[in-house]
Amino acid sequence: MCGRYSLHSNPHVVALQFGLVHPPQFTARYNIAPGTPVLAVRGESNHARTGLMLRWGLIPSWAKDPSIGHRLINARAEHLAEKPSFRSAFKRRRCIVPADGFYEWSVVNGRKQPYYVRPREQTMFGFAGLYEFWQGPEGMIGSCTVITTAANDLMRPLHDRMPAILQVADYAHWLDPDHPDPSALGAMLRPAPAQKMIAYPVESRVNSVKNDDSRLIEAYDPPSTAVDSRLL
Repeated sequence: MCGRYSLHSNPHVVALQFGLVHPPQFTARYNIAPGTPVLAVRGESNHARTGLMLRWGLIPSWAKDPSIGHRLINARAEHLAEKPSFRSAFKRRRCIVPADGFYEWSVVNGRKQPYYVRPREQTMFGFAGLYEFWQGPEGMIGSCTVITTAANDLMRPLHDRMPAILQVADYAHWLDPDHPDPSALGAMLRPAPAQKMIAYPVESRVNSVKNDDSRLIEAYDPPSTAVDSRLL
């Protein structure tokens, strides 16, 4: 799954990697949690790309209550074409969620140890996502979900799922609202190559959403019993 991540790169760098005409406006964050505004990139009909802030937790357009978004922060890649919550967005409202890295937890000897996962090179992840707009009594709410896929060899010791990380070469097709081939889209949601990622333990301060600073992504040397030996 994906329940916490970070985005702290310079907006100009984000614009360059994701092909945005204008640098997006966002605040650097190191502990992004569900229910909060997150940056997403969507494609327009003229093939331009725009950045917009969406609430993390998808609210389908037909929902009667926006609280459903709390249960839809992630969408399993295998179910997108069939599940009513995601089916329409998968056809027409796909987005990319930029991230510098994400967190996952491993339980070792009864203790939950957080890990930070980032690209091995100095680039960003582009999570595959879906977005929707929901009309409520107080106005329109834009929301999104992060798609997950099976874990790769690096992530498997931590969790059996991971974010579906798009290859840069797939960005244009994923964002094209007129792309008609669900099988081709599904093929983009394969596990990212493990050798292009790195994971390391970080302090448990990340467990609290109240903490949001650059120390959260610094490597931490926990007691040996708290580290999954399969990651060493």
